[in-house]
Amino acid sequence: MAPSKLPLAVDHIPSEKRHVYDAEPILSGRDLRIQWGHVVGLDGVNLDLYKGEVLAVIGDNGAGKSTLIKCLTGAYQPTAGQIYLDGKEVDFKRPQDAREAGIETVYQQLAVIPALDIASNLYLAREERRPGPLGSVLRMLDKKGMAKRAGDSVRELGIQTIQNMNLAVENLSGGQRQAVAVARAAAFGSKVVVLDEPTAALGVKESGMVLDMIKQLRDNGLGVILISHNMPHVWEAADRIHIQRLGGCAGVITPASHDMGEGVAIMTGAKKLTQDTPA
Repeated sequence: MAPSKLPLAVDHIPSEKRHVYDAEPILSGRDLRIQWGHVVGLDGVNLDLYKGEVLAVIGDNGAGKSTLIKCLTGAYQPTAGQIYLDGKEVDFKRPQDAREAGIETVYQQLAVIPALDIASNLYLAREERRPGPLGSVLRMLDKKGMAKRAGDSVRELGIQTIQNMNLAVENLSGGQRQAVAVARAAAFGSKVVVLDEPTAALGVKESGMVLDMIKQLRDNGLGVILISHNMPHVWEAADRIHIQRLGGCAGVITPASHDMGEGVAIMTGAKKLTQDTPA
């Protein structure tokens, strides 16, 4: 049974984006709770993510951002609550289950192997064999084909600074390495891409490149969850902003309905949302 949609005011969402919210959410969490002994990680959190939107998740340290994301992507199993993908309830026992269902996650600690080339990193644990007996009998990898498809994935995101797919990742800048990780998620995340602090420790120019990639993922029709402490980046890239506080959801706002100062005030408890605030 599909979950009921959360109340969603679209008054502050640009008119050209409002059609996104006419459809059912691609990913939903309902009354998600997780507890370890006396420690409460999540306390009844609801979340909806739609195709073609960037949903930012913000909150102070210990607010439950990472716990929420890990529940949605199979790293944790919630104590109570339901998760829905495409309107159908799912029960991810491990991250691999979420990946196979079309949810890719790029963690803050980049999951790239510096000694391998770009194409090998994109196809890490998903290597493709050559067609015919060379692949089925001799188990030879299709290195040329993977390099071509890796290049296609990188170009589709508008990344111009990476041309040679045979270049070792250790020779790339921090922003380029992040681009490789995002490109891998985009290549295999057929429904949802989750990005955990993708611009952390990057310079202004490289952060701009990553934000452009995030917008491109959204424009390609994927649902994107962006976890970030960088408020200017959140207000630039997000369509809606889910605010975590003390293990619960303090509300959902938009960059148009609230400025950064108001968002931080809600995040810290200095301000509470009113009833007519977008949810």
